[in-house]
Amino acid sequence: VQLVESGGGLVQAGGSLRLSCAASGFTFDDYAIGWFRQAPGKEREGVSCISSSDGSTYYADSVKGRFTISSDNAKNTVYLQMNSLKPEDTAVYYCAGLVGVVLTLPGDELYDYWGQGTQVTVSS
Repeated sequence: VQLVESGGGLVQAGGSLRLSCAASGFTFDDYAIGWFRQAPGKEREGVSCISSSDGSTYYADSVKGRFTISSDNAKNTVYLQMNSLKPEDTAVYYCAGLVGVVLTLPGDELYDYWGQGTQVTVSS
Protein backbone atom coordinates (compact mmCIF):
# COMPACT_ATOMS: atom_id res chain seq x y z
CA VAL A 1 0.00 0.00 0.00
CA GLN A 2 1.29 3.41 -0.91
CA LEU A 3 -0.14 6.89 -0.42
CA VAL A 4 1.40 9.90 -2.12
CA GLU A 5 0.21 13.44 -1.44
CA SER A 6 0.62 16.40 -3.74
CA GLY A 7 -0.80 19.86 -4.23
CA GLY A 8 0.54 21.72 -1.25
CA GLY A 9 2.01 25.19 -1.52
CA LEU A 10 1.85 28.81 -0.48
CA VAL A 11 -1.42 30.69 -0.75
CA GLN A 12 -2.80 33.94 0.60
CA ALA A 13 -5.57 33.97 3.16
CA GLY A 14 -8.93 33.53 1.49
CA GLY A 15 -7.41 31.50 -1.30
CA SER A 16 -7.83 27.87 -2.30
CA LEU A 17 -5.73 24.77 -2.77
CA ARG A 18 -6.56 21.23 -3.80
CA LEU A 19 -4.57 18.40 -2.31
CA SER A 20 -4.40 15.00 -3.94
CA CYS A 21 -3.71 11.61 -2.41
CA ALA A 22 -2.82 8.92 -4.92
CA ALA A 23 -3.49 5.54 -3.39
CA SER A 24 -2.19 2.23 -4.63
CA GLY A 25 -2.46 -1.27 -3.30
CA PHE A 26 -5.85 -0.84 -1.65
CA THR A 27 -7.45 -4.15 -2.48
CA PHE A 28 -9.68 -4.28 0.57
CA ASP A 29 -13.46 -4.38 0.38
CA ASP A 30 -13.93 -1.59 2.87
CA TYR A 31 -11.48 1.13 3.67
CA ALA A 32 -11.33 4.84 4.34
CA ILE A 33 -8.96 7.57 3.33
CA GLY A 34 -8.47 10.48 5.66
CA TRP A 35 -6.62 13.77 5.76
CA PHE A 36 -4.69 14.96 8.80
CA ARG A 37 -2.60 18.01 9.46
CA GLN A 38 0.10 18.92 11.90
CA ALA A 39 1.30 22.42 12.59
CA PRO A 40 4.63 23.09 14.33
CA GLY A 41 4.34 22.51 18.05
CA LYS A 42 0.83 21.13 17.77
CA GLU A 43 -0.70 17.68 17.82
CA ARG A 44 -1.79 16.01 14.63
CA GLU A 45 -5.40 16.85 13.85
CA GLY A 46 -7.91 14.86 11.84
CA VAL A 47 -9.36 17.02 9.09
CA SER A 48 -11.59 14.85 6.96
CA CYS A 49 -12.31 11.29 5.90
CA ILE A 50 -14.14 9.50 3.12
CA SER A 51 -15.46 5.97 3.26
CA SER A 52 -15.05 3.61 0.31
CA SER A 53 -18.15 1.61 1.23
CA ASP A 54 -20.73 4.32 0.67
CA GLY A 55 -18.83 7.52 0.02
CA SER A 56 -19.77 9.01 3.37
CA THR A 57 -17.67 12.00 4.33
CA TYR A 58 -16.69 13.41 7.70
CA TYR A 59 -15.12 16.70 8.69
CA ALA A 60 -13.57 18.36 11.69
CA ASP A 61 -15.56 21.34 12.93
CA SER A 62 -12.64 23.62 12.14
CA VAL A 63 -12.95 22.97 8.40
CA LYS A 64 -16.66 22.30 7.87
CA GLY A 65 -18.06 24.44 5.11
CA ARG A 66 -14.59 25.29 3.77
CA PHE A 67 -13.01 21.92 2.90
CA THR A 68 -14.47 19.20 0.70
CA ILE A 69 -13.17 15.66 0.40
CA SER A 70 -13.90 13.62 -2.70
CA SER A 71 -12.63 10.58 -4.53
CA ASP A 72 -12.06 9.52 -8.11
CA ASN A 73 -12.11 5.75 -8.01
CA ALA A 74 -10.95 5.43 -11.61
CA LYS A 75 -7.78 7.30 -10.67
CA ASN A 76 -7.49 5.84 -7.16
CA THR A 77 -7.15 9.36 -5.90
CA VAL A 78 -8.72 11.24 -3.02
CA TYR A 79 -8.87 15.02 -3.11
CA LEU A 80 -9.16 17.66 -0.43
CA GLN A 81 -10.46 20.92 -1.82
CA MET A 82 -9.61 23.70 0.59
CA ASN A 83 -11.36 27.03 0.21
CA SER A 84 -11.38 30.21 2.28
CA LEU A 85 -8.02 29.27 3.71
CA LYS A 86 -6.87 30.88 6.92
CA PRO A 87 -3.36 31.30 8.36
CA GLU A 88 -4.30 28.76 11.04
CA ASP A 89 -4.70 26.16 8.29
CA THR A 90 -0.94 26.25 7.82
CA ALA A 91 0.43 22.76 8.48
CA VAL A 92 1.86 19.66 6.92
CA TYR A 93 -1.06 17.72 5.51
CA TYR A 94 -1.00 13.94 5.43
CA CYS A 95 -3.32 11.43 3.88
CA ALA A 96 -3.83 8.11 5.58
CA GLY A 97 -5.69 4.89 4.97
CA LEU A 98 -7.43 2.43 7.22
CA VAL A 99 -9.03 -0.91 6.57
CA GLY A 100 -12.61 -1.18 7.68
CA VAL A 101 -15.84 0.76 7.90
CA VAL A 102 -15.97 4.19 9.46
CA LEU A 103 -19.01 5.90 10.96
CA THR A 104 -17.32 9.04 12.21
CA LEU A 105 -14.05 10.91 11.82
CA PRO A 106 -11.48 8.36 13.03
CA GLY A 107 -8.52 9.19 15.22
CA ASP A 108 -5.04 8.82 13.82
CA GLU A 109 -4.40 5.70 15.92
CA LEU A 110 -6.88 3.81 13.74
CA TYR A 111 -5.05 4.38 10.48
CA ASP A 112 -2.76 1.73 9.04
CA TYR A 113 -1.02 3.56 6.22
CA TRP A 114 0.39 7.08 5.86
CA GLY A 115 1.72 9.30 3.14
CA GLN A 116 4.81 11.46 3.44
CA GLY A 117 2.95 14.76 3.81
CA THR A 118 2.71 17.99 1.86
CA GLN A 119 3.22 21.49 3.23
CA VAL A 120 0.42 24.02 3.11
CA THR A 121 1.27 27.59 4.06
CA VAL A 122 -1.36 30.31 4.25
CA SER A 123 -0.06 33.85 4.48
CA SER A 124 -2.01 36.63 6.11
